[in-house]
Amino acid sequence: MSGVGSIGACLEEGARCLAAAGIPDARRDARLILAHALGIEPVTILGYPERPVEDASRYEGLIARRAAREPLSHLTGRREFWSLDFEVTPATLDPRADSETLVEAALAAIQDSDAPLSIVDFGTGTGCLLLALLSELPNAKGLGIDIAEETLAVARRNAARLGLAERALFAIGDWCDSLAGPFDLIVSNPPYIPAGEIAGLQPEVAKFEPRRALDGGADGLDAYRRLGPDIYRILDPGGVAVLEFGLGQGPAVARLMSAERLIPQGFSTDIAGHERCLILAKR
Repeated sequence: MSGVGSIGACLEEGARCLAAAGIPDARRDARLILAHALGIEPVTILGYPERPVEDASRYEGLIARRAAREPLSHLTGRREFWSLDFEVTPATLDPRADSETLVEAALAAIQDSDAPLSIVDFGTGTGCLLLALLSELPNAKGLGIDIAEETLAVARRNAARLGLAERALFAIGDWCDSLAGPFDLIVSNPPYIPAGEIAGLQPEVAKFEPRRALDGGADGLDAYRRLGPDIYRILDPGGVAVLEFGLGQGPAVARLMSAERLIPQGFSTDIAGHERCLILAKR
Protein backbone atom coordinates (compact mmCIF):
# COMPACT_ATOMS: atom_id res chain seq x y z
CA MET A 1 0.00 0.00 0.00
CA SER A 2 3.01 2.28 0.40
CA GLY A 3 3.13 5.26 -1.87
CA VAL A 4 -0.59 6.05 -2.04
CA GLY A 5 -0.91 9.79 -1.82
CA SER A 6 -4.50 10.84 -1.18
CA ILE A 7 -7.37 10.01 1.13
CA GLY A 8 -9.28 8.43 -1.75
CA ALA A 9 -6.34 6.30 -2.84
CA CYS A 10 -5.72 5.13 0.72
CA LEU A 11 -9.36 4.20 1.12
CA GLU A 12 -9.46 2.22 -2.12
CA GLU A 13 -6.27 0.31 -1.41
CA GLY A 14 -7.26 -0.41 2.20
CA ALA A 15 -10.68 -1.64 1.14
CA ARG A 16 -9.10 -3.96 -1.42
CA CYS A 17 -6.73 -5.34 1.17
CA LEU A 18 -9.52 -6.05 3.66
CA ALA A 19 -11.81 -7.53 1.03
CA ALA A 20 -9.02 -9.89 -0.02
CA ALA A 21 -8.74 -10.98 3.62
CA GLY A 22 -12.45 -11.81 3.70
CA ILE A 23 -13.50 -8.93 5.94
CA PRO A 24 -17.23 -8.15 5.68
CA ASP A 25 -17.97 -4.46 5.04
CA ALA A 26 -14.34 -3.99 3.99
CA ARG A 27 -14.85 -0.47 2.65
CA ARG A 28 -16.63 0.68 5.81
CA ASP A 29 -13.87 -0.70 8.02
CA ALA A 30 -11.19 0.87 5.83
CA ARG A 31 -12.94 4.23 6.05
CA LEU A 32 -13.20 4.09 9.85
CA ILE A 33 -9.59 2.96 10.19
CA LEU A 34 -8.37 5.73 7.89
CA ALA A 35 -10.32 8.36 9.81
CA HIS A 36 -8.86 7.07 13.08
CA ALA A 37 -5.34 6.95 11.71
CA LEU A 38 -5.54 10.51 10.37
CA GLY A 39 -7.43 11.91 13.37
CA ILE A 40 -10.36 13.15 11.30
CA GLU A 41 -14.08 12.44 11.13
CA PRO A 42 -15.24 9.58 8.86
CA VAL A 43 -17.41 12.00 6.88
CA THR A 44 -14.25 13.84 5.81
CA ILE A 45 -13.04 10.69 4.10
CA LEU A 46 -16.06 10.78 1.82
CA GLY A 47 -16.15 14.53 1.31
CA TYR A 48 -12.48 15.21 0.56
CA PRO A 49 -10.98 12.18 -1.22
CA GLU A 50 -8.42 14.40 -3.00
CA ARG A 51 -6.72 15.54 0.21
CA PRO A 52 -3.08 14.41 0.34
CA VAL A 53 -1.90 11.92 2.94
CA GLU A 54 1.71 12.68 3.81
CA ASP A 55 2.35 9.54 5.87
CA ALA A 56 0.16 6.46 5.50
CA SER A 57 2.32 4.19 7.65
CA ARG A 58 0.02 4.18 10.65
CA TYR A 59 -2.97 3.45 8.45
CA GLU A 60 -1.10 0.65 6.70
CA GLY A 61 -0.24 -0.94 10.03
CA LEU A 62 -3.84 -0.82 11.21
CA ILE A 63 -5.11 -2.25 7.93
CA ALA A 64 -2.67 -5.15 8.29
CA ARG A 65 -3.94 -5.84 11.81
CA ARG A 66 -7.56 -5.77 10.65
CA ALA A 67 -6.69 -8.08 7.76
CA ALA A 68 -5.37 -10.46 10.42
CA ARG A 69 -8.91 -10.29 11.89
CA GLU A 70 -8.15 -8.12 14.90
CA PRO A 71 -11.46 -6.46 15.82
CA LEU A 72 -12.04 -2.96 14.54
CA SER A 73 -12.85 -1.76 18.05
CA HIS A 74 -9.40 -2.89 19.24
CA LEU A 75 -7.81 -0.79 16.51
CA THR A 76 -9.81 2.36 17.17
CA GLY A 77 -10.34 1.76 20.90
CA ARG A 78 -14.01 2.69 20.53
CA ARG A 79 -17.41 1.14 20.00
CA GLU A 80 -20.83 2.79 19.85
CA PHE A 81 -23.51 1.19 22.00
CA TRP A 82 -26.96 2.65 22.72
CA SER A 83 -25.77 5.77 20.83
CA LEU A 84 -23.04 6.23 23.45
CA ASP A 85 -19.30 6.10 22.82
CA PHE A 86 -17.47 3.39 24.79
CA GLU A 87 -13.79 2.71 25.20
CA VAL A 88 -12.93 -0.89 24.31
CA THR A 89 -9.69 -2.76 25.02
CA PRO A 90 -8.54 -6.37 24.67
CA ALA A 91 -9.53 -6.79 28.34
CA THR A 92 -13.21 -6.22 27.57
CA LEU A 93 -15.88 -7.92 25.53
CA ASP A 94 -16.74 -5.87 22.47
CA PRO A 95 -20.25 -4.42 23.00
CA ARG A 96 -22.64 -5.68 20.36
CA ALA A 97 -25.90 -4.36 19.02
CA ASP A 98 -27.70 -7.55 20.08
CA SER A 99 -27.09 -6.61 23.71
CA GLU A 100 -29.11 -3.42 23.24
CA THR A 101 -32.08 -5.81 23.36
CA LEU A 102 -31.34 -6.28 27.06
CA VAL A 103 -31.36 -2.54 27.68
CA GLU A 104 -34.67 -2.20 25.84
CA ALA A 105 -36.22 -5.09 27.81
CA ALA A 106 -35.05 -3.71 31.14
CA LEU A 107 -36.39 -0.22 30.43
CA ALA A 108 -39.71 -1.66 29.27
CA ALA A 109 -40.04 -3.60 32.54
CA ILE A 110 -39.52 -0.54 34.74
CA GLN A 111 -42.76 1.11 35.78
CA ASP A 112 -41.30 4.44 36.91
CA SER A 113 -38.20 5.63 35.06
CA ASP A 114 -37.79 8.54 37.50
CA ALA A 115 -37.64 6.29 40.58
CA PRO A 116 -34.40 6.07 42.63
CA LEU A 117 -33.68 2.55 41.43
CA SER A 118 -30.74 0.40 42.46
CA ILE A 119 -29.13 -1.61 39.63
CA VAL A 120 -26.46 -4.29 39.55
CA ASP A 121 -24.73 -5.54 36.40
CA PHE A 122 -22.84 -8.83 36.67
CA GLY A 123 -19.89 -9.23 34.32
CA THR A 124 -20.01 -5.54 33.50
CA GLY A 125 -17.07 -5.44 31.04
CA THR A 126 -17.00 -1.99 29.46
CA GLY A 127 -19.96 -1.03 31.64
CA CYS A 128 -22.10 -0.65 28.52
CA LEU A 129 -25.28 -2.22 29.94
CA LEU A 130 -25.18 -0.40 33.26
CA LEU A 131 -24.18 2.96 31.78
CA ALA A 132 -26.78 2.76 29.01
CA LEU A 133 -29.43 2.16 31.65
CA LEU A 134 -28.20 4.99 33.85
CA SER A 135 -28.29 7.32 30.86
CA GLU A 136 -32.04 6.64 30.61
CA LEU A 137 -32.85 6.49 34.34
CA PRO A 138 -31.86 9.86 35.81
CA ASN A 139 -32.32 8.97 39.49
CA ALA A 140 -30.95 5.44 39.41
CA LYS A 141 -27.62 4.30 40.82
CA GLY A 142 -25.74 1.23 39.77
CA LEU A 143 -23.04 -1.24 40.66
CA GLY A 144 -20.98 -3.05 38.01
CA ILE A 145 -19.28 -6.28 39.05
CA ASP A 146 -16.42 -7.92 37.19
CA ILE A 147 -13.66 -10.33 38.08
CA ALA A 148 -10.75 -8.38 36.55
CA GLU A 149 -9.40 -5.02 37.69
CA GLU A 150 -8.12 -4.19 34.19
CA THR A 151 -11.68 -4.54 32.92
CA LEU A 152 -13.11 -2.40 35.70
CA ALA A 153 -10.60 0.35 34.91
CA VAL A 154 -12.12 0.59 31.42
CA ALA A 155 -15.65 0.70 32.84
CA ARG A 156 -14.69 3.49 35.24
CA ARG A 157 -13.20 5.55 32.42
CA ASN A 158 -16.36 5.05 30.38
CA ALA A 159 -18.51 6.20 33.28
CA ALA A 160 -16.39 9.32 33.71
CA ARG A 161 -16.43 10.16 29.99
CA LEU A 162 -20.21 9.80 29.87
CA GLY A 163 -20.74 11.95 32.96
CA LEU A 164 -22.17 9.04 34.96
CA ALA A 165 -19.34 8.41 37.45
CA GLU A 166 -21.29 9.85 40.39
CA ARG A 167 -24.04 7.27 39.92
CA ALA A 168 -21.95 4.25 38.91
CA LEU A 169 -19.74 2.20 41.21
CA PHE A 170 -17.55 -0.65 39.95
CA ALA A 171 -16.11 -3.42 42.08
CA ILE A 172 -14.29 -6.73 41.75
CA GLY A 173 -16.45 -9.71 42.54
CA ASP A 174 -17.08 -13.35 41.70
CA TRP A 175 -20.68 -12.96 40.55
CA CYS A 176 -22.93 -12.35 43.58
CA ASP A 177 -20.54 -13.48 46.32
CA SER A 178 -20.64 -11.18 49.37
CA LEU A 179 -23.33 -8.97 47.83
CA ALA A 180 -26.31 -8.29 50.06
CA GLY A 181 -28.84 -6.34 48.00
CA PRO A 182 -31.70 -5.83 47.57
CA PHE A 183 -31.63 -4.47 44.01
CA ASP A 184 -34.53 -3.21 41.93
CA LEU A 185 -32.94 -4.27 38.65
CA ILE A 186 -30.39 -7.00 37.94
CA VAL A 187 -28.85 -7.35 34.49
CA SER A 188 -26.17 -9.60 33.08
CA ASN A 189 -24.64 -10.69 29.81
CA PRO A 190 -22.65 -13.62 31.20
CA PRO A 191 -20.34 -15.93 29.26
CA TYR A 192 -22.56 -18.43 27.46
CA ILE A 193 -20.51 -20.01 24.67
CA PRO A 194 -19.95 -23.75 25.23
CA ALA A 195 -16.22 -24.19 25.78
CA GLY A 196 -15.87 -26.61 22.88
CA GLU A 197 -17.35 -24.14 20.41
CA ILE A 198 -15.11 -21.15 21.09
CA ALA A 199 -12.37 -22.20 18.68
CA GLY A 200 -14.90 -22.31 15.85
CA LEU A 201 -16.13 -18.74 16.33
CA GLN A 202 -15.12 -15.87 14.08
CA PRO A 203 -11.39 -15.11 14.52
CA GLU A 204 -12.25 -11.65 15.85
CA VAL A 205 -13.92 -13.38 18.79
CA ALA A 206 -11.99 -16.61 19.24
CA LYS A 207 -8.51 -15.05 18.96
CA PHE A 208 -8.98 -11.58 20.43
CA GLU A 209 -11.86 -11.44 22.92
CA PRO A 210 -11.14 -12.33 26.58
CA ARG A 211 -11.94 -16.02 27.03
CA ARG A 212 -13.37 -15.45 30.50
CA ALA A 213 -16.11 -13.34 28.88
CA LEU A 214 -16.97 -16.13 26.43
CA ASP A 215 -16.52 -19.50 28.15
CA GLY A 216 -19.79 -20.74 29.63
CA GLY A 217 -18.53 -24.21 30.47
CA ALA A 218 -19.34 -27.49 28.78
CA ASP A 219 -22.93 -26.56 27.89
CA GLY A 220 -22.64 -22.78 28.08
CA LEU A 221 -24.86 -22.55 31.17
CA ASP A 222 -22.39 -22.50 34.07
CA ALA A 223 -22.84 -18.79 34.79
CA TYR A 224 -26.63 -19.13 34.96
CA ARG A 225 -26.31 -21.93 37.50
CA ARG A 226 -24.18 -19.62 39.64
CA LEU A 227 -26.41 -16.59 39.16
CA GLY A 228 -29.82 -18.16 39.72
CA PRO A 229 -29.79 -18.69 43.53
CA ASP A 230 -28.19 -15.32 44.22
CA ILE A 231 -30.49 -13.40 41.90
CA TYR A 232 -33.37 -14.72 43.96
CA ARG A 233 -31.56 -13.74 47.17
CA ILE A 234 -30.69 -10.15 46.22
CA LEU A 235 -33.59 -9.18 43.93
CA ASP A 236 -36.17 -6.93 45.53
CA PRO A 237 -39.63 -8.60 45.60
CA GLY A 238 -40.93 -5.93 43.24
CA GLY A 239 -37.85 -5.92 41.06
CA VAL A 240 -36.88 -7.48 37.76
CA ALA A 241 -33.86 -9.31 36.36
CA VAL A 242 -32.91 -9.46 32.68
CA LEU A 243 -30.39 -12.01 31.41
CA GLU A 244 -28.88 -12.28 27.95
CA PHE A 245 -28.23 -15.74 26.51
CA GLY A 246 -27.02 -17.41 23.34
CA LEU A 247 -28.90 -18.75 20.35
CA GLY A 248 -31.35 -21.45 21.39
CA GLN A 249 -30.49 -21.29 25.10
CA GLY A 250 -33.66 -19.52 26.25
CA PRO A 251 -35.69 -22.55 27.38
CA ALA A 252 -32.76 -24.02 29.33
CA VAL A 253 -32.03 -20.71 31.07
CA ALA A 254 -35.72 -20.31 31.92
CA ARG A 255 -35.78 -23.81 33.48
CA LEU A 256 -32.73 -23.05 35.58
CA MET A 257 -34.23 -19.81 36.85
CA SER A 258 -37.62 -21.40 37.53
CA ALA A 259 -35.89 -24.00 39.67
CA GLU A 260 -34.62 -21.12 41.83
CA ARG A 261 -38.18 -19.77 42.32
CA LEU A 262 -37.71 -16.97 39.84
CA ILE A 263 -40.65 -16.38 37.51
CA PRO A 264 -39.94 -16.08 33.77
CA GLN A 265 -41.90 -13.13 32.38
CA GLY A 266 -41.05 -13.73 28.75
CA PHE A 267 -38.30 -13.35 26.19
CA SER A 268 -37.13 -10.37 24.15
CA THR A 269 -35.88 -10.84 20.61
CA ASP A 270 -32.92 -9.19 18.93
CA ILE A 271 -32.90 -7.38 15.58
CA ALA A 272 -32.58 -10.71 13.77
CA GLY A 273 -35.70 -12.06 15.49
CA HIS A 274 -33.84 -14.48 17.78
CA GLU A 275 -34.73 -14.82 21.45
CA ARG A 276 -31.92 -12.97 23.23
CA CYS A 277 -33.03 -12.01 26.76
CA LEU A 278 -35.08 -13.54 29.56
CA ILE A 279 -37.06 -11.26 31.88
CA LEU A 280 -37.52 -12.54 35.44
CA ALA A 281 -39.53 -11.62 38.51
CA LYS A 282 -39.41 -13.03 42.04
CA ARG A 283 -41.95 -15.33 43.65
